[in-house]
Order: sequence, then C-alpha cells, then structure tokens
Amino acid sequence: MKPRNELTSMQPHNPSPSRSVADTGGIRLAPRLSVDDAEWPRITLVTPVYNGVRYIEDTIRSIVYQGYPNLEYIVVDGGSSDGTVDIIRQYQKHISWWVSRRDQGVYDALNTGFAQSTGNIMGWLNASDLLHTSGLFVVGSVFASLPAVEWLTGRPTRFNPNGMTVDVRAVPAWSRYRFLAGANQYIQQESTFWRRSLWEKAGGELNASYRDVGDFDLWVRFFRHARLHSVDALIGGYRFHSDSISASDMARYNQRCDKIIESELNFIPRAGALKAFRRVSSVVKNIPKVRGLWQRLAMKSLYHLAGPDWPPVVEDQENKWVIREGVRRMKSFSR
Repeated sequence: MKPRNELTSMQPHNPSPSRSVADTGGIRLAPRLSVDDAEWPRITLVTPVYNGVRYIEDTIRSIVYQGYPNLEYIVVDGGSSDGTVDIIRQYQKHISWWVSRRDQGVYDALNTGFAQSTGNIMGWLNASDLLHTSGLFVVGSVFASLPAVEWLTGRPTRFNPNGMTVDVRAVPAWSRYRFLAGANQYIQQESTFWRRSLWEKAGGELNASYRDVGDFDLWVRFFRHARLHSVDALIGGYRFHSDSISASDMARYNQRCDKIIESELNFIPRAGALKAFRRVSSVVKNIPKVRGLWQRLAMKSLYHLAGPDWPPVVEDQENKWVIREGVRRMKSFSR
C-alpha cells in the first residue's frame, strides 16, 4: 500500500501564563479551568498502530469524543493491511496529522509522531487502550493550574477486552530512588503525561532500539529532572486481551528493565547502598523460603513507608486541584 498522510488545519495556540498558586499550610491550591476557558494547554496525543483493526476505533473515539478544546491528535500507522487505515480515514477530520508507512516498531512510530507535534503537553495511547471520560480535561487542568507539575500519572486502571473498566487501583506513590530500587516499577503509560520542556531535557525522543521497554527507559530519564506527581483521578487505562503481554514475557520485560536500572545507577553518585539493596533483592527472589518474607518486610516498606522523598499527590478539593506534600497515601500499586 502506498504510504499516505493527511494534514488538517491547526490553529497556533499560545496559552496564557498559568494562574497563580496559593500556598496554604503545605497544600498548594489552584483554580480549575472551566470548559470554555481559553487557557487550556495544547495536548499532543500520539497513537501508534499496526494491524489494529480490532480495537483502533474504540481508542480513537475515546480520544476525539472527549471534546477537549485544544487537542493535537496524531496517528502513526505502520503500514497496516487489515482495514486499520480505512478506520483512520473515517476519523481524519478529528486527526491533526496521520501517516501510514513501514516503521521499525512502536517507539520508532512514536518518535515520528512526536516529531510532528507542537503541544506543550505530551503523551501517547496505544491502539487498544482507552482514555476515561474527561481524562484529557484532568490532564489539561492540572498542568494549567499547577506549574510545579512536570509529569503526572493517574490511578492505574484496566479494561477488559470489551472495554469495560474492571480494575481501578489505589493512588500510587512514586519516588526516583524507590523506583530504581524496584518499588512501584510499573508506571501506567496510558495515564502518564508530561510537559514538552521535560521531554526535551530527557533527550527529546524514545529509544527506538527497544521492543517493549522504551517507556520504562523514558521514565528513568524523566526522573533525573523532575518528581512524578500522582493524580487521584482517572485518566487512561490498559486493555487486557489475548494479544497482551504474557507472564513469561513479563519475566523477560523485568530483566530488560533491570539492565536499564543498572546502567542508570552507574551514573548516580553515592548509589552504593541502592546497588547493594538490588543485589540482595536479586538473590533473595530466587530462594522460595525467603522470597515471601523479603517481599513483606523489605519491598512493602519501599512501597508504603513515608519518608523525606515521599512524593506529592494531586487531589481535587472543592473543585480545585491541590498538591499534598509528604502525606502518606493509600496502598501503592504493584504487580
């Protein structure tokens, strides 16, 4: 099939400066934008797809029918032959830019899409996953109201093959060093968005040499520059289906993540204690009689024990987003 692309008109958008934030007793408050407010930041959302006819329409509809007033939606198809492109064409009036051509995998496709983008806020949604109702409004209003937030993630959620929300997890807690130690290692990509300025600090591209850990590699690079803010709200979710990653694939996935972490630790000063903890954890996990005890005592402490690095959480309070600093949250998400 001959590669094609469709470009629709896009009006340049220069958002007004973010509204001021009042500090009140450790809780920072900021007014939420109204639906008609002209200050909504431009959100770039990219969907990579290859032969995704089974779910791609659900994904597109979950995005474009949100009615977010300043959305730049980009679809990058890898040369599908199963009818995916026909569905994309049906929605092309809602799509800012799309292309169908052979690529080198999902992260190469994402780099193609982000290279075409102009949004101040960025994220992606794979071709079987879904946004929750008003998810983009959550993202846009948090970023517009709270300048301190450089990247965020919502409550981890899961959809069944029919698109029904069947699992909503507690608000996770994220810290760079706990993350590198092995706690809360799974940041749900479908709920994660960031500022373009952070993207550029972190290198401005995904590592396309990876098959399935390019997002993990990106999170590691983001953590070098900014704290991850959890948002107590529903943004997006992962659809579990027959083509999803299997348990055996997860084991290999974790091994590749470990290699990325080991490489990162080599560039962190005074990381000796963290390296030692990971070595012990790696050995103990292979001893059945000790593994459970280690998980309960050591790893759960990393998940739940409050400390000076305890991450901030963004919450709704009387129709305003608030940042709660250093407050112990509910049990964190783990797999």
